[in-house]
Amino acid sequence: MNRIRLVLAVLVACALWVAASASAATTLVATVGPGSTVVLKTGGGQVVKSLKAGSYTIVVRDRSKGLNFHLQGPTNELNRSTTLKFTGKTTWRLKLAKGKYQYYSDRGGSKLKKGFRVV
Repeated sequence: MNRIRLVLAVLVACALWVAASASAATTLVATVGPGSTVVLKTGGGQVVKSLKAGSYTIVVRDRSKGLNFHLQGPTNELNRSTTLKFTGKTTWRLKLAKGKYQYYSDRGGSKLKKGFRVV
């Protein structure tokens, strides 16, 4: 009887862990500056090139007084940005659907425009 209770407890714990993992958003980090740089990386430090569709938390760290972070999604369904005067940290919680995305600074020109794909 004790063995059955132990197995049931382990199964319940595993089910709760899987449910929590499935609903948790993945964190991405967008960094603006210092200097003329805009980059979006995974929590592990890799530059984002491709993501799976789903929920994401994007932490924007803006260290530049003259640039901003601007994220646009497929056919402009997503169009989110910080202001050019903003410096500091802000957090966005977004659902990213399949398609092409681009991020850039509104003042950075084409050299700061980058993109990734959501599959």
